[in-house]
Amino acid sequence: MIILTDTTLWLLRWLAAGLGSGWLPKAPGTWGSLFALVPAWFILDLWGLSALWLATTIITLFGCVVCYYLLPELLKLGQGHDPGWIVIDEWAGLWLNIAILVSVFPEQPLTIILPLAFILFRGFDIMKPFPIKKVETWGAHWFSIMNDDLLAGLMGGTLGLLLLQVFA
Repeated sequence: MIILTDTTLWLLRWLAAGLGSGWLPKAPGTWGSLFALVPAWFILDLWGLSALWLATTIITLFGCVVCYYLLPELLKLGQGHDPGWIVIDEWAGLWLNIAILVSVFPEQPLTIILPLAFILFRGFDIMKPFPIKKVETWGAHWFSIMNDDLLAGLMGGTLGLLLLQVFA
């Protein structure tokens, strides 16, 4: 078992909070998702779609690792297994949504893709229709915290594909 220092815990919290975006007042998931649009835009603009897919994979795996070490400490402090300020899962889910849309509609400008992905992702993440609500509790806490957001990203991406097919 790794012993976490105060500095390491602070760094894990900062990363789990989406570089601090989850600490903004009111609606941390929305703030975290908005903040996640900026690096997604830069990744796509500078390195392209394959880099966003890689970044999505990395942030997902990194989110699991951060939550694996951080959540037991938070539970000891009585913060529950999914505090609202943890938004690294929102980053992963939103980036998945964006990557899906750009993969199928690469000609669409990011000024269309990013707001559409944001709205659809947040809609699914907030409403948690079946099966999102169900998968939110699957597996260990460090894994389940990521499940619902990744599924919200997948479902948002799927609906986004249908909308772009019909209206683009």
